Amino acid sequence: MKETFFRSMTWLHTWAGLAVCWLLLLIFFAGTLSYFRHEISLWSKPELHKSVFQDYDQNRLAQQIAQGQAYLTETAPDAARWTISFPSERKPYLSFGWADAPKKGERRGKFHEHVVGQDDQQMITEIRDSRGGNFFYRLHFDLHYLPVVVARWIVGLATMAMLIALISGVVIHKRIFKDFFSFRPAKGSRSWLDAHNVSSVMALPYHLIITYTGLITLMFMFMPWGALQQYDGDVRAFRADLNPARIQAKPSQANAPLIEAAGLIDKVKQQWGAAPLKQVSISAPGRDNSRISFTLNSEQRVTDRRDLLIFDGVTGQLISKGNPESATYKTYDTLMALHTARFADWALRGFFFLCGLLGCAMVATGTLLWAVKIAQKQQKAIQSGTKPTVGLRLVNGLNISFICGLPLATAAFFYANRLLPLDIASRAQREVDAFFITLAVIALVALWDGLRGAQSWRRWRQWLLLGALTFAALPLLGAVTSGQSLLGNMIDNQWTLVGFDIVSLLLALALGFAARQVRQSKLINLNRSATSTKTSKARAGRPATPKTAAIARETRDTGLEEAHQ
Repeated sequence: MKETFFRSMTWLHTWAGLAVCWLLLLIFFAGTLSYFRHEISLWSKPELHKSVFQDYDQNRLAQQIAQGQAYLTETAPDAARWTISFPSERKPYLSFGWADAPKKGERRGKFHEHVVGQDDQQMITEIRDSRGGNFFYRLHFDLHYLPVVVARWIVGLATMAMLIALISGVVIHKRIFKDFFSFRPAKGSRSWLDAHNVSSVMALPYHLIITYTGLITLMFMFMPWGALQQYDGDVRAFRADLNPARIQAKPSQANAPLIEAAGLIDKVKQQWGAAPLKQVSISAPGRDNSRISFTLNSEQRVTDRRDLLIFDGVTGQLISKGNPESATYKTYDTLMALHTARFADWALRGFFFLCGLLGCAMVATGTLLWAVKIAQKQQKAIQSGTKPTVGLRLVNGLNISFICGLPLATAAFFYANRLLPLDIASRAQREVDAFFITLAVIALVALWDGLRGAQSWRRWRQWLLLGALTFAALPLLGAVTSGQSLLGNMIDNQWTLVGFDIVSLLLALALGFAARQVRQSKLINLNRSATSTKTSKARAGRPATPKTAAIARETRDTGLEEAHQ
């Protein structure tokens, strides 16, 4: 620890953030995209962009359920589970799906989905294999290639470090409201410090909520002892009480006729009235332990739970109303909902999306501030012709890899979705591979540039421009590969697809602006001094003023920037 509490908090803020900064950037970035994961998934399946979209119709529920049950009985009689998903705001189509029985070593069987056309006659069965937005959703807490438990421990520890960095950051910001309105461009590390402060303070409530609730989602993994004690170590019983919908009974070997699920609509209305339904799920169809579950559409409520009515598939008797009603569970559910924002409409999700981007900016400017700070300390050696240290070149390479690499890798994922052959094996995984291969190539180039001592600002500019071009071309790619242009989607009121194209163009503009700023200021050129020798000498000859003295005292106290000369 340091000699004062303030310096200790400064040290804690710096190293808690830096220890996991690039991992946090990946988590924040993927989590931000996850706010629109259903919209991304819809864009990634152009087969659904014509003659499919329809609205929820309460008067046609019984007909749609009967149609779905008849279709699934004929198409997948031996499936472990059937689902009939009704149109919603974020998934505006009717679909019938089924899950195969899991193979040995699998947690879940493969899921298949067929979509019903607007005329209720055409069935769209050939839909490209893609993870769509679910890839980014799972990536931000499962890290894809790692075992699930290991990945969630890593993400949880990084989240704890993030919470520590946020709290200590609030403590050390003596002028937190003034910093919110302060930005001084072209001032070396001071500019990066200002950018870091503004992006942190502007969305500080969001950052605190999303970090704390992120830990809540993993609380039973970090602290399982209470549940294990209460249930005598029976984790399955605990999960069954916590979320009955996730516990799927194994199909019985005894056959039994399945009742008509549409005949249960009146019982459902007795419980929920005319509230919209999200899905009907039938587990173990044709067996004597089959279950029919009706799921309420709770998109407009601040909740993350699934309100269920579970009926016996043979007798039609109501078995369970789903989730517990305790105050503890409701508190946990509300915190989960605040993290996932599944209750939010498009405007609120857009606001959360912007706050997530500010979180990415906060982490990115923090890493850049650190790199520029190191470069300033090595200023004299760099001016004399000595190459930057290996540590500085490594930090700069990692900054380029993640700050420039994540947008480019995302664009590569979208391009792979539209350009890969439809019949290629493991097509969804090939899209994911395109994401990580792009990220790896950028990292290798950045690290190689660091070893050669190349001018880093040029590479920053090249990657940012390439990212701008790829995102700018995404609407054109979508039009060519799906036959639906931006203007055509506007005419057809397909606003989900319109929104995807507009966000792509906005991201292209943002990346282009960043490339322009890098070229003009060259502030990210860590292989040269952050300030010129001439400017330093000029400042050295100036007498101290009350303003410069105050800045010097501030920077001496915070430890985030060297005192002005």
